Amino acid sequence: MRLVGNLPYNISTPILFKAIDNINNIQDMHFMLQKEVAQRIAAEPGSKIYGRLSIMVQYHCKAELLLRVGPGSFTPPPKVDSAIIRLTPKTQHSIRVLNNKLFGDIVRTAFCGRRKTIHNSLKSYITTEGLQFISIDPKIRPEQLGVDEFVLISNWCTNNNSFCP
Repeated sequence: MRLVGNLPYNISTPILFKAIDNINNIQDMHFMLQKEVAQRIAAEPGSKIYGRLSIMVQYHCKAELLLRVGPGSFTPPPKVDSAIIRLTPKTQHSIRVLNNKLFGDIVRTAFCGRRKTIHNSLKSYITTEGLQFISIDPKIRPEQLGVDEFVLISNWCTNNNSFCP
């Protein structure tokens, strides 16, 4: 299946998460989104816009910003800029998630306390020693971790469930 659409800006994130839930049936996706949402999806670790949406989409897909579309391209012109993004499901992962639900919960929890350290954000999931064991500095902030680091945390919790809620 190939998904193509101009997603309603106010519900684009839930639609993207629903598509990810069905990723095994999708060849690729091309969406027009609000520019800021498209930029968040494609954001790199360390940027201010990198977050839950970035990690969840990037784990499952290669995200490419293809084209920016200004308000003048529409009649009547909207009050926001748009962008077209291509999402191609990944067939290979450098590290595979062992528990998708736990992975999503950990990413969501980490970004609920965005200004907290990863240790403080996830202390109900993993200890400082657990983070250090998987070579993650407990003092860094969630937006500094790449997708693979979140996978490592999730897999550690899956394999060492005494650290998980």
